[in-house]
Amino acid sequence: MDKRKSISEIKTLIANSPSQELLQELVNDTRKGVQNLLIQYQKREDKKQVELKKFKQRFNYEQAFWQEGKQLVCGVDEVGRGPLAGPVVAAAVILPHDFGLIEVNDSKQLTGKTRERLYSQIINQSLSFSIGISDNYEIDTVNIYQAARIAMLRAVMGLSLKPQQLIIDAMEIDSPIEQLKLIKADSKSVSVAAASIVAKVWRDHLMNFYDRLYPQYDFKSNDGYGTRKHLDALNIYGVTPLHRRSFEPIKSNF
Repeated sequence: MDKRKSISEIKTLIANSPSQELLQELVNDTRKGVQNLLIQYQKREDKKQVELKKFKQRFNYEQAFWQEGKQLVCGVDEVGRGPLAGPVVAAAVILPHDFGLIEVNDSKQLTGKTRERLYSQIINQSLSFSIGISDNYEIDTVNIYQAARIAMLRAVMGLSLKPQQLIIDAMEIDSPIEQLKLIKADSKSVSVAAASIVAKVWRDHLMNFYDRLYPQYDFKSNDGYGTRKHLDALNIYGVTPLHRRSFEPIKSNF
């Protein structure tokens, strides 16, 4: 009688951090199904190592500042510059030195489901995080660029811990705290990537709420951007109190 584990048993075992003893046992198992499972496992492990290396590279800026004695490094990012409706939202996040969520990357490179999962994990693991917003009225008053800077400053000022260094995506803000203005920072710094995820998901949740108030505009799907359905709703129902009147085509037509 064959006392070897079944293919289905091995599949379960190999999916849950298999021991070296088990892997060696499987190497010696000549069944084609077992060898295929081993190949798949090795591909997954190779991919993990590549992602881990990239993750460590995204910590280079933080580690350099830590070595200078700046233990509290804060990543800052914003979302919502382009939409026709809703606020611009910024997040500021201070991560612990042992932060290890290797999936954390530029929010635009992640699926909505992954962002949602990482959002709560980032918040729970951060040393401090804060949200800052600039609403559509302020955007219309000071322009979107200045509104984004204001939202970022509010996020930083709302932190429960005062950071010693800021890493900001392509901007500088009116703060006395030392700042590193970094182009595409959300793909180069883990702290900024974390902030990009928090800002994106927080704003998405807000736009989902607004969708319940103004369902005709489909805010839950377009986040306030000028999709065809959104533009059609503007033509039929006009602007809401959430719309940016300084943005085209609203400025010229409403």
